[in-house]
Amino acid sequence: MARLRDRDTGCPWDVEQTFATIAPYTIEEAYEVADAIDRDDLPALKDELGDLLLQVVFHAQMASEQGAFGFDDVATAISDKMVRRHPHVFGDRARGDADGVRRSWEEIKRAERVDAGDADDSALAGIARGLPEWQRAVKLQARAARVGFDWPGPAPVIDKLHEEIREVEVEFAALADAPDDAAVHERLEDELGDVLFVCANLARHAKVDVGSALRRANAKFERRFRAMERLAKTDGVRMQDLPLEAQEAYWIRAKREEKAPGTGASPPPVEGDR
Repeated sequence: MARLRDRDTGCPWDVEQTFATIAPYTIEEAYEVADAIDRDDLPALKDELGDLLLQVVFHAQMASEQGAFGFDDVATAISDKMVRRHPHVFGDRARGDADGVRRSWEEIKRAERVDAGDADDSALAGIARGLPEWQRAVKLQARAARVGFDWPGPAPVIDKLHEEIREVEVEFAALADAPDDAAVHERLEDELGDVLFVCANLARHAKVDVGSALRRANAKFERRFRAMERLAKTDGVRMQDLPLEAQEAYWIRAKREEKAPGTGASPPPVEGDR
């Protein structure tokens, strides 16, 4: 990486990169790792972990050029952190159960923030604003739940979801009456946000990862839509030339053939662009 970043003999593209321009690639590579895990593809996981490691090396090299820190400092910092946050392994604290370990971890993190001069003592302190919003929603809810602010189970969350959907319906009706009203659009956005927030809460109560669930839903939709296209092509028609009712019929066929065991009709999983 130092050679790639050399301003005289390195790669022009690598040389002109900054922390800000590389950050999106870092996020993308993390998702590629998650995708390989979802597909249970260990050879791909090996490659994707290498790609993710390259991102760490890239950032560390840029920091080293500024005299801030280097890769060794990054490795030392995380090693020290793991030792510090696992006193039940590296120290003399009793091991306890997984819940106790999580509580200890959060206590140590809070102490670290205080030592660093962070005066925010909220239960929600330390939740990064750069997280994907669905992930931040779950973290906010989980932190609030630790101090008892939580639904007792999924049933009231489902009731709340129905309530929020009814409020969305009201705003859609208002939008139909005033399609150019900015205030109506803003209210609709708020209500849709509430629906998504409650859905994230419901997933948390089910102990389902929202990102994983949405990735599976995306993969399912893509798989079935591609199957629809193949079926239509076999019939000599184009999807874009069909009315919605005919497209829906192809969707139903795609679902039926996907679920029919032993027919050979199920399309292969889509692994995404590489």
